[in-house]
Amino acid sequence: MQKTIFITGASSGLGKATARLFQSHGWNVIATMRHPEKERELTALENISIIKLDVTNKEELEETITKILSENEVHVVINNAGYGLVGPLEAFTDDQIKKQIETNLLGVIRITKAFTPYFRERRAGVLINITSSFGLMGFPTCSIYSATKFAVDGFSESMGYEMAQFGVQVKVVAPGGIQTDFAGRSLDGAQHEAYQQMVSKVQEGYSPEQVAHYSTSGVIAGIIYEAATDGKDQLRYVAGEDAIALYHDRNAIGVENHVRKIKSGFVFGGNGY
Repeated sequence: MQKTIFITGASSGLGKATARLFQSHGWNVIATMRHPEKERELTALENISIIKLDVTNKEELEETITKILSENEVHVVINNAGYGLVGPLEAFTDDQIKKQIETNLLGVIRITKAFTPYFRERRAGVLINITSSFGLMGFPTCSIYSATKFAVDGFSESMGYEMAQFGVQVKVVAPGGIQTDFAGRSLDGAQHEAYQQMVSKVQEGYSPEQVAHYSTSGVIAGIIYEAATDGKDQLRYVAGEDAIALYHDRNAIGVENHVRKIKSGFVFGGNGY
């Protein structure tokens, strides 16, 4: 039986790579995005439906999913839509903070809630939420971004407990750095002169040399495909060599020691740089 996957944020980067991978494996793909009129690559492929969807628009979201479920049998949902808000907390406006939470957290919650009754009644289905290595550990300039990704991780674990009795799996894929345009069109930020030295140090991790060592979107899409199809009772899939190394280091030395290690690298004029 040909299966169907629903993906948010499929217009570029990881979302698009995931849509292409599932399509290449014979799946029907419902690829959603805010501006479908701009899409050219996915529209050329068979068995991919391009649907307009803004995850911050609650009414549009509910109407769209109701229509999709009236016309399709959906087996897997990928909550991928999101972006990064990077900078010191003091620099952010309240609107920036609210937009980040609305997109990265409330979007995931609303999509999940819209599909929950459907999967519960079918007693089958897989919900996969894309978080980040910074949803497993904090990092300077990522306070609000990490807040949303930590929240999605906890939300997913809790939903996994709720849905297990109905045979529905809830999983998290937590990538590290990805060689996509995330640092461009999928990034928002703000500056504050008091934190400039710290920000400059963080930006070293986004240099072209460093980005070249990140995973490709295709590699991370492969982990998503694995999570969707392996049938394992597994919650978290840490994706990418950099993310795995960080996660293992944190577990090996303990959370508190890992926090001290990161902090020491950003205590300028003190014990760090």
